[in-house]
Amino acid sequence: MAELTLAVWNMEWMNDLFGPNQDAPAFRPDDEPTAHSSDATVKQRREHLSSLLQELKADLIVIVEGPNRTGELQLFFDEDMPGSWQTYVQPGKGLVQNVCLAVRVDEGRFADIPMKTFDTNNLEVFDPFQVDVDEDGISEQYQFSRRPLYTEIYPKDGNPFRILGLHLKSKGIFSSYEWSKWWQIADANRRKILAQATRIRLDFLDPYFEDPETANIPLIVCGDINDGPGLDASEKRLFGSGIERLMGTVWKPDVCFGNALFDQLSKNDQRKLDFSDIYTTNFKDPIFNSTWHRVWIDHVLYSKNGLGSWVHDARVHRMSQSGEPVWRTYPHASDHFPIVATVST
Repeated sequence: MAELTLAVWNMEWMNDLFGPNQDAPAFRPDDEPTAHSSDATVKQRREHLSSLLQELKADLIVIVEGPNRTGELQLFFDEDMPGSWQTYVQPGKGLVQNVCLAVRVDEGRFADIPMKTFDTNNLEVFDPFQVDVDEDGISEQYQFSRRPLYTEIYPKDGNPFRILGLHLKSKGIFSSYEWSKWWQIADANRRKILAQATRIRLDFLDPYFEDPETANIPLIVCGDINDGPGLDASEKRLFGSGIERLMGTVWKPDVCFGNALFDQLSKNDQRKLDFSDIYTTNFKDPIFNSTWHRVWIDHVLYSKNGLGSWVHDARVHRMSQSGEPVWRTYPHASDHFPIVATVST
């Protein structure tokens, strides 16, 4: 049996570190401010991202908001990270902030060919689609904000498993609007998340467990879902939650997914469905001064066709090795906290 450490992290506009797409992969100048965090230089962001990654001691890393090209991600791991890594960026036409994967290959934990990637540009299920989200009899057109990452991993001493890495539509509203406009945008964002989650559940995940070729291959669904458990005010009007749609329906318990972070809650918190101890990002309210929100929107889900709780010991890495909060030790790293879990196959 193999035991691997998986990290899942939204690294916040990692593409800011690299030069134009028409040039060979290269970092921007060290002293250049980064486009989406002008208080940080390229050098500071590189140092803080790589230092926090090293604390995770991960064997494989699913990266959200990665660069545009595999060559750029490979450059980062070659120059800023110890060891040898094999990387992959799932591109999408005209898309930035892509979903990516990095596998450490110098410690003997993987087969000679550590992974096989499936270009999701070639999978029709992730093309623009129509769905009636609010069940009003009208199908509406939607598309994925970023093409999902889809790959099969080959541990040296364990069984293969697959990863579906996601970055669903953001529901954040970071400008001020009068209330009716604000609610209109909020409802539209929730519909998009629910539409994307519905498409994945009904047209990718359910067929995955019905297909003899994949039915017995354990699957991890992870990334920035931009949704947490339960229903907020907008979701109550839609009668649907994106993350819970992905996890599955009680009518098909065999193909429901476990949630690795939920598993680590105390029995009392699980019984009460008290999720307050879990949050993967925090942010200042754009309207109400001195108000901060702590939300759980990044997830690691695992299928039930593996051996027991084969993804376990999950945690949100919020404290650095120095004993200080991550945001204080590495203020220029990311606005999300990494998730770390153990994968046993």
